[in-house]
Amino acid sequence: MFLLNNLICGLLLIILFASCKDNVAGSEADSSGLKLVWSDEFDYTGSPDSTKWAYDIGASGWGNNELQYYSSDPINARVENGVMIIEARRHEGRNPEYSSARVVTRGKAGWTYGRLEIRAKLPYGKGTWPAIWMLPLQWNYGDGGWPDNGEIDIMEHVGYDPGVIHASTHCNSYNWPDNTQKTAIINIPDAQQDFHSYILEWDSDKMEAYVDSVKYFTSENDSSGRGWPFNKAFYLIMNIAVGGNWGGAQGVDNSIFPQRMEIDYVRVYQKK
Repeated sequence: MFLLNNLICGLLLIILFASCKDNVAGSEADSSGLKLVWSDEFDYTGSPDSTKWAYDIGASGWGNNELQYYSSDPINARVENGVMIIEARRHEGRNPEYSSARVVTRGKAGWTYGRLEIRAKLPYGKGTWPAIWMLPLQWNYGDGGWPDNGEIDIMEHVGYDPGVIHASTHCNSYNWPDNTQKTAIINIPDAQQDFHSYILEWDSDKMEAYVDSVKYFTSENDSSGRGWPFNKAFYLIMNIAVGGNWGGAQGVDNSIFPQRMEIDYVRVYQKK
């Protein structure tokens, strides 16, 4: 009986431990009146879950003179060892010379307001440009294009400026071509070596960005459509660009490839 009791206790501990990944990070959100409404814990192996993720495909430069071809190939996007891997690679003698992945929830999920938490470890090296960001599902404001319909950058990092994390919002009134975007930076020296939580808290009045528990960015609603198109559903994007106007401003170091961004989980909370 003593042995049986110990066995039962051990099994209970295993079950409790297995559920920790789901519960630990959510405890703070749950206590603040939020409910987990969407997540991927990457507790499987293979391609990203097709019920949750799609891909942007192509080598158009993506509006920033980027150098990579975005693919859905497992060499560029896959799940293994409990993380999603987005991997940028160099292919000597090929055109385009670089490949990567841009995974999106467009067509699968989008959200208006809430808390998004993405725990990730970033790539390193000159020429890498990882991003965790959002675009609208509907492009129905202003001229129907960018920046009128908004962009939310939860995390951007350029490899030639290691450890400097950016959060920004773009819209008609405030955007990077005019150098008027709302933006802020935080220094995370080990962002390429360790996982950190990149967090957006978004409601009708403002957006705030955090790394782990540190808030470093606020974008407030200025009560104008031109300055606040963030009252409709946006979808999530995660990618590594190679080169481009910003990421390649100091060139590309070909000796660093392959480079990867690893995502431990993605969680979305909204008010109960």
